[in-house]
Order: sequence, then C-alpha cells, then structure tokens
Amino acid sequence: LKEKRGVFVTLTKNGDLRGCIGHPLPTMPLVDAVIDAAISSATRDPRFPNVVEEELSKLKIEVSVLTLPEKIEVETPRDYPKHVEIGKHGLIIELGINKGLLLPQVPVEWNWDAEEFLSHACMKAGLMPDCWLREDVKISRFEAQIFSEESPGGRVVERALLQGDQEKTYKKTRKPCSGANP
Repeated sequence: LKEKRGVFVTLTKNGDLRGCIGHPLPTMPLVDAVIDAAISSATRDPRFPNVVEEELSKLKIEVSVLTLPEKIEVETPRDYPKHVEIGKHGLIIELGINKGLLLPQVPVEWNWDAEEFLSHACMKAGLMPDCWLREDVKISRFEAQIFSEESPGGRVVERALLQGDQEKTYKKTRKPCSGANP
C-alpha cells in the first residue's frame, strides 16, 4: 500500500456511473492515491453533482490499480488495433493538449472491439473518433488489477475481465481480497 501506483476509483449507483476519477501515473503511495481518488470521484467529477450523505449506502465502489502506461509503437496507425487486447488493456490517447483515458473494463462492459475502443478513447479526449489514425497521436496502454464491491458496502472481490477472440462477454470472479497484494 505504500508503493507508488496509478489508481482510479469508480462509483456506481444502481449500475449507473456516479463518478470516476484517478491518477494514471504513480505520483503517490497507493493508499494515498485511493483516498484522493475516492474523494475526488465523489466530489470533483465534473459530469455529476457531488455525492450526498444519503447516497453513500447505495454506492458501489470499484478500485482499479494501474500498471505504468507504455507507448504503443506501430509502423502505421492502422496497426493500433492489433496491439490492443480487449479485457486486458486500458488506453490513453494524447494529441496536443487533449488527453483521454479509458479503463480496461470499459470496452468489455460495452462490447466494443479494438477499433471502437480506440475511437471512444479519442472522444474521451475531446477529439474526433478517428484521431487514432493520425500519425501525430500518442497512444499508450496499461493494465489494471480491479477490486470491486459485490454490492454497496458488500464483500470486495478481485474482478477478472475475460475476452475471447470473437467473444464479447465478461464475468466476475469471486476471489476475496483479504491478503491480496495489488
């Protein structure tokens, strides 16, 4: 918990996103990053009003502990999809001052293929969906270890994402997190 790690905290209420903020890079110890991201998800996500006390018992919390992002090197931008594994990689798209990040679980939950994932990451950065085809775009990938409450305030499990070559499905494993080493 004292190791510096990137982390995102996702809050959901009745299955709907309620907040998601984090630190893509390991700028502080994991324990501090989780606390900061949790508070920020509840109070600083510009897409949502602040979480109020009455909601706390209805929120499900998910923590994604990130690996260091690695730049994807390709000969031509059309090769990017070959280097993105759905259910394994998250993406960071950067072009000029624009930057967007999507966690590995997002394309699994939305049944996207690699091209759709790249397009949505571009849009998250405030760019056109096909920006990933530009020569001057920087695309990085990362992985995440995901810990999720089974229900609001419930048992925490490590969530595994599965994605076959042609399958578009995911499931949750039921591995208790006590003693887990993120």
